[in-house]
Amino acid sequence: MSTYVREVAKRMFAKEFRNSDLSFREGDDVYSPQYLLTPTGARVNRLFIVGTLIEKENIGNEAEYWRGRVTDPTGTFTIYAGQYQPEAAQLLSECETPAFVAVAGKPSVYETPDGDTITSIRSESISIVDGNTRDMWVVDAAIQTINRLNNLDGSDTYVVRAREHYNTDKGSYSSMVLDALKSLKEQI
Repeated sequence: MSTYVREVAKRMFAKEFRNSDLSFREGDDVYSPQYLLTPTGARVNRLFIVGTLIEKENIGNEAEYWRGRVTDPTGTFTIYAGQYQPEAAQLLSECETPAFVAVAGKPSVYETPDGDTITSIRSESISIVDGNTRDMWVVDAAIQTINRLNNLDGSDTYVVRAREHYNTDKGSYSSMVLDALKSLKEQI
């Protein structure tokens, strides 16, 4: 009997997520977990975001399939939920916009025929939250991003791979974190 351990959901800002385009499987099996490697060296199998749901749309043909856009201080995440995520799809269908939402899900990377990369989140769960929860998430995402930036010069396999693939500008991501934290002060 094997025990399945769910991976910790990473916190990251939309800008970093949207700049990510390196996905890979760990293992040769079709059921091996898929990961997204981000510019700050995060190896992401699951993601946790909190932001403002600004729009939603049922894009399904035969079955409901919802797409939503969630903003944080750095940009926008695209989220999806359908028949395999019934609770998340139901919340999207019933939720009024704008609303603060917390979303846990799996990252997806799609390369268009013309070579552009599109990132999105396949929602596992979506909850309505309040502004304080959103603000706490911004602080938590900032701390996790700074920790990853501080470790970006390390020798961890994934960090080295991220550095080589993205040639990460640490200053740009540090500025992103500062801007995100300043947005909290501006709301007070």
